[in-house]
Amino acid sequence: MRRSIPAALAAVLALALSACGGSTTASTAPGSSGSLTMLKVGTIGIGSDAGIRLAIDKGYFKEQGLDVRTTVVANPPAGIAAAQSGQLDLTYTPSIPLLNALGNNVQLTVVAAADGYSEQAMAHKDMTKVDDTGLLVQKDSPITRPKDLEGKSVSVPARKAQLEVTVSKLVKDDGGDPAKVNWMVLDPSSALQSLNSGRVDAASLIAPFVSKAISQGDRLLASPGVQFFKAGAVGLWVTGNGTLQKERKAIEGFKAAIYKANAYANQHLEEAQQLSAQITNNPIEVVKSGAVNYWPDKVTTEDIQRVDDSMAELGYLKTPLKLPADLILGS
Repeated sequence: MRRSIPAALAAVLALALSACGGSTTASTAPGSSGSLTMLKVGTIGIGSDAGIRLAIDKGYFKEQGLDVRTTVVANPPAGIAAAQSGQLDLTYTPSIPLLNALGNNVQLTVVAAADGYSEQAMAHKDMTKVDDTGLLVQKDSPITRPKDLEGKSVSVPARKAQLEVTVSKLVKDDGGDPAKVNWMVLDPSSALQSLNSGRVDAASLIAPFVSKAISQGDRLLASPGVQFFKAGAVGLWVTGNGTLQKERKAIEGFKAAIYKANAYANQHLEEAQQLSAQITNNPIEVVKSGAVNYWPDKVTTEDIQRVDDSMAELGYLKTPLKLPADLILGS
């Protein structure tokens, strides 16, 4: 039985619907080799969306009998709400919003990995080349380690979301108390301006603002993403369990096509970066100067359980969730 959407997710559903422009139930569309099953997929307009773009452009979805149409939604929780209700067939979400949704009894299945970190990333000498997030302070700031953030103002794009969680982990692992950090919600552009004007002591940024801050003389204190998630999948393609029951063959075809596109993206990085530049409306030079995207060939229960445990340790979940045995399609 499908459960109703929790109030927290229902509040953002309207945003998803306004972005999607109507019903997204799977249907058939005419194709050169017969009827194609149409799937509407929510993305959030980030560089790793190059993977799904390649799957469309290279015809990998058509090989699976699919007509995939993407729509940028407001944020991952909005996409999750739309997928759970059937307004989207699949959507992109990092593992942290997924776990928040599962904790609210939203029934979802992980279909495939969308992005993440490779084993080689963990040993890279320059984390700005593998992590598209960064914790920045002014060049002459007395803050030299995460523990020093106690009592300081730190910007995040949203409360209790990915950057707050990952920076909190840095503080706790360094012997500090994340509850003593003064979190301030600022968009990346405002956060960078506030850092340089001294209105915040540290800024949690995403690409391309990380490289922009460094180019302006700010100092990278830590790379919270790769240190938190480790090697494995971070971004995920998920579907509502109702959609999976009705369109299992199509969803399995989506999984096969995405993994073929992920492999292509990793092998043809320059082509993928050109698409990333188009998707994010950034010059290709900016994309190439930042973190290199990685598209995994699988997602494991361990990838998600590791995040689940850390969120419980930090107090963002009351206790670790009991992940469903069938959470990952085909597991």
